[in-house]
Amino acid sequence: MLTRISKDFRWEMAHRLPFHDGGCRNVHGHSYQMWVELTGEPDAQGMVLDYFIMKKLVDPLVAEIDHAFLCDRTDTLIVEFLQASGLKAVFVDFPSTAENIARWFFERLSVLFSDMKHLSELRVRIQETERTSAEVWGKL
Repeated sequence: MLTRISKDFRWEMAHRLPFHDGGCRNVHGHSYQMWVELTGEPDAQGMVLDYFIMKKLVDPLVAEIDHAFLCDRTDTLIVEFLQASGLKAVFVDFPSTAENIARWFFERLSVLFSDMKHLSELRVRIQETERTSAEVWGKL
C-alpha cells in the first residue's frame, strides 16, 4: 500500500528579487521551512524511508544555504558585492522566488532519491513566510 511520509527542515536565508516593484526588490531575509514528502511502498518493518536517512541526505543541502545569501547570477549589483565581501553566498541561475527554490530542491533531491526504487513520488514545499508557500511534486 502506498504511504507518504514527510519531514520538515528549517533555515535562515537572505535574497532579493531585483525585478520586483515592491519591497522584495530590497535585500531581505526569511526564516524558511521546507517539507520533504516521499511516497512509496513500506519495507518489511513498515518504513517508507528511515527519517534518519532522509535527514542525512537533506541536511547538507540545507546547510549550504543556511545563513547565506541566495543570489541570482544575473543580479550583477549584488554578485559583485558578495564576491568582494567574502560573505556566505550561493549563486544560482534563477530568480530566488519560493517557486524556484522549491523546484531547485525538487531537482536536487530527485537525484538523491532516484536510486531508491520503492519510492514513487517526491513533493517539496517551501514556506517563505507565515502565509506564503510554494510546492513542487512529481514522479521519481
